Amino acid sequence: MEPIKTKSGMSMHVKRRAVCLVILRFTAFAGVALAPCAEAAGIHPVTVTNTVHIAHGLKWSPRFWLGNQDDPVPPDDYRPRDRHRVQRWYFRNPTHNLTFYVIGLADKTFRRAGRYPDEVFNPRGGWNWAVCKYKWVRLPFISFQRKSFKFYLGWRERGDFGGKLTFH
Repeated sequence: MEPIKTKSGMSMHVKRRAVCLVILRFTAFAGVALAPCAEAAGIHPVTVTNTVHIAHGLKWSPRFWLGNQDDPVPPDDYRPRDRHRVQRWYFRNPTHNLTFYVIGLADKTFRRAGRYPDEVFNPRGGWNWAVCKYKWVRLPFISFQRKSFKFYLGWRERGDFGGKLTFH
C-alpha cells in the first residue's frame, strides 16, 4: 500500500489493485457508453467473406509461403515475348501466399471496421484506417494519400498483409 495525500492534508492508503479495478470498470463503461457514437465518428463495419480454402497443414510449409496460390501461371499478356516470364512472375511477388494466407486472413470470413473499410485509400484523400477482427485477433491497417504521395501498412480490405510507400 502507498500513502496518498488528500486536499485536506490527510493521508490515506490505497491498494494498487483497487485502483486498477476502478480504471478498468471506467474504461469498460466508457466503451459501452461511446458505442452509439461510433457511426457518428465515421466507423463503418463490413463483413468480408472469402471463398478460398487453404488446408491448415499447408500453411506450415515454407515452400507454400513462397508460392502464388491465386495465380500460379502468369497471364498471357504478362511479358509475352520474354523467355523468362514465368521466373519474373514469381519474383514479382514471391511471398504472396505468406501475406495472404499464413499471416493474412484472405481465406477466412472476418469483420472489418474503419472509416472506409472496403477501400485501401480514402477516396477523398488523406487518412484511412481500419481494423480486421477475426475471433479474438485484431489486425490494424492505416493508409494516407495526398497528391503524389501514397502510403499504407497493415491488413488490407481482403485480409492480406501489405505495405507500400510511393512518390510519383
